[in-house]
Order: sequence, then C-alpha cells, then structure tokens
Amino acid sequence: MQIQTVGIFSPGDMGGAIASVLHQNGLRTVAALDDRSERTQQLAAAVQVENVGSLQNLVSESDVILSVLVPSAATQAAKQVAQAIQQLGKSVVYADCNAIAPDRVKEIATIIEGAGGQFVDASIIGPPPHVPNRTRIYASGKQAETLAQLRDYGLDVRVIGDEIGQASGLKMCYAALTKGLTAIATELLIAAHRLDLEDVLWQELSTSQKELFDILQRSIPAMTPKAHRWIGEMEEIAATFGAVGLTESTFTGAADIYRFVKDTPLGKETPEERDRDRSFADVIAILSQ
Repeated sequence: MQIQTVGIFSPGDMGGAIASVLHQNGLRTVAALDDRSERTQQLAAAVQVENVGSLQNLVSESDVILSVLVPSAATQAAKQVAQAIQQLGKSVVYADCNAIAPDRVKEIATIIEGAGGQFVDASIIGPPPHVPNRTRIYASGKQAETLAQLRDYGLDVRVIGDEIGQASGLKMCYAALTKGLTAIATELLIAAHRLDLEDVLWQELSTSQKELFDILQRSIPAMTPKAHRWIGEMEEIAATFGAVGLTESTFTGAADIYRFVKDTPLGKETPEERDRDRSFADVIAILSQ
C-alpha cells in the first residue's frame, strides 16, 4: 500500500508537528476536529491539517492513522477507531504512538486487528520534530515497514522488530531515564529551595555536575506546562517495570511529582503561554510556593 493520506489523532503539540513535517513533504494530513477544543483546532489549522469532521470520516479518508495522545486516552481512541473500521468495512493501518506499557499496546493491537484493521506499535523519542534529526519514531510489528514509508516524507522512522510491544517498551525505558530524572531533579531542587540551600547546591552542581545541571536548566522549565501529560506516562513506566519483576514505586513517585507540578501556576500554562524568558531560579521559586 502506498501512503497518500495520514490521519492525525490528535494534532496537539506533537501530533501537529508531525503533521507539519508530512504536509511540507507532500502528504495529505487530516484530523477529526468535531467537538475538539479551540486550541486543538487552531494548532491543526496552523500546520494545514485538513478537518474532515468526524472520526468515521477520518478512518474513511486515511491510509494510516497516527494516534498521538495522552496515555489515558489511548485505549478509548483505539476502540472508537475500531468501531469506525467495522462500520465502514475498511482496513486502515493504525499506529499507536503513545507512551504506554507493552502489555497495554498489545491489548490495543487486539482491538484494532479484531475489527479488521492493521496495527503498528510505535514510539516517539525526542521533542516535536520542528528541527530535523532530533526526533525518532521507532516501530515494531508485522506492519511496521508500512509505517517506514514515512521516511520518504521527512520523518525518521526506525523499524526495530516484528513484535508488538518492542517499540513501546523502548519508549518506557528511555523515558524512565529522561523524564524520571527530570522528576527527581525537580523534587530535590524544590527541597533545596525550601531548606534555604539553593545557592550552595547550585554552586556545587555547577562545579561537579555541570553538564547535567545545564540539561536540567533547560528541561525543567520546558516540562512544567506538560506535567499533566507526564503523569500517565510515569504510571505506564511503573506498570512496565512491575510486569518484568521490578519495583513500581520509583515511577509512581515520579507521577506524584508531575501531579504536584500540574497544580501549580506553571503547570496550568499551555506550552504557548510559557514565558521563555523566565529565569530558572524563578521557575523553582514558583514551584516551591
């Protein structure tokens, strides 16, 4: 099958950026924006995603659907698409690109394939692909090579195996390091602020952990408006590690940190609203209040 139209479910920060790359490289991108928020509709319009209205129309128009959602929405989205596949009697390739545990992605594969669709396990590592060569999409499953066609349209798609669960497992392990570290650092920096040890800790980190501290000064301010999305991701990592006999506690704790950040003034901002000139010290001070 030659991909001509890609459905984006849904064109938020990551989904919209992916759609923009595909559109710029010649593919038609569509989304079902009935009942979606004004922000989502504006993000879609900004990257020239065509609004086809209903989810049934999305399935009808698409060769491939990329599911790019918060983890908590992944299963319900798949059920809705599966229902449309059955109603239309049309097979479509459904790529779950969400940050979810391998066991859950296998359940979603069963939902899609049981309805007559084809399934790809996919995971996104890196930021929204506004800059080339910074974002990878790993894919696994017997239909993964179909998704690999998107390499011809500006995306870095890497097939790593034919088993469902491999791509999502890779994402869980990678995010455990990056977002798990951000959670730990956020908590300890707030603790230092409340203990009135902020200056001396920062001086020590600047001396003995300079490269890491430089990374944290970029990652923590960028995290705050996305913390609400990362709660579910930490819970999925916990489930992944629990399934292979490891403790879940590390990442249920990380989920608690992101739940805390979500309820702060910084956590209530959208990525577009974030003040990029706000100092790192101010970010920690606001979180500490």
